[in-house]
Amino acid sequence: MATDTVEDFAPAKINLSLHVTGQRADGYHLLDSLVVFADVGDRITVRADDRLSLQIAGPQAAELPVQDDNLVLRAARVMGMTAAITLDKQLPVASGIGGGSADAAATLRALARLGQKPLPADRDVLALGADVPVCLHGRAVRMQGVGEVLTPVPPLPEAWLVLVNPRVAVATPEVFQGMTYKANAPMPEVPRLPSVTALAAFLHAMRNDMEASALALAPVIGAVRLALRAQPGCLLARMSGSGATCFGVFGDGPTARTAAREITAAYPGWWVAPARMLS
Repeated sequence: MATDTVEDFAPAKINLSLHVTGQRADGYHLLDSLVVFADVGDRITVRADDRLSLQIAGPQAAELPVQDDNLVLRAARVMGMTAAITLDKQLPVASGIGGGSADAAATLRALARLGQKPLPADRDVLALGADVPVCLHGRAVRMQGVGEVLTPVPPLPEAWLVLVNPRVAVATPEVFQGMTYKANAPMPEVPRLPSVTALAAFLHAMRNDMEASALALAPVIGAVRLALRAQPGCLLARMSGSGATCFGVFGDGPTARTAAREITAAYPGWWVAPARMLS
């Protein structure tokens, strides 16, 4: 049944690993990443209207003024639709957890339902940004190429994450520019991992190849990792994407929530969120 208002959730995207394996002649970087999502994120609401508009609300709204090149508006133009769009911005901006890409993907899904239209072609989705296809997919996946190669992985075990951002924005192009070596080894195949401890052990052998460059730009990332690693029950602490958000892997919700409270108490200026890993 047709409706004039549709909502869609835009979950945080987490790069559990992120290997940079090369750079194409056109400048785009080749990646190999195990990507999952978390049950914390933004929310998109679209309402049928005869013109395209965007309103941004939520606790992070002040960090994201409405501009014509916002990915939400660009996604609406790809769909060829007009609507009154509201973005409830919960995730910090430019933080390495795919907020803008997740918002664009949620906009595509919501508008497709609103207009009872198919989603756009893969090439049009990728043109919005390298992370938009994986965010549109919305499930645990191995992401390769420039973001267009998505391969299913065996079901991942139940796990919890604590996401921490020191409220420092890190620009992805600057992080790539600061990397001294870009032809790193790819990931191995993701095996069946029966437990969260097996997942953490597998991830310990992986990397985020952007971490060192991001750390040089924002040294506070090192303090974030240390704060996570100091928490009881933290099985792994690593930066996600190009930073500055880092994540800790935990085995259960109570332990993750306790860790989040402790970090918030020690660093009240940081953005901290416990979240169930969506796989």
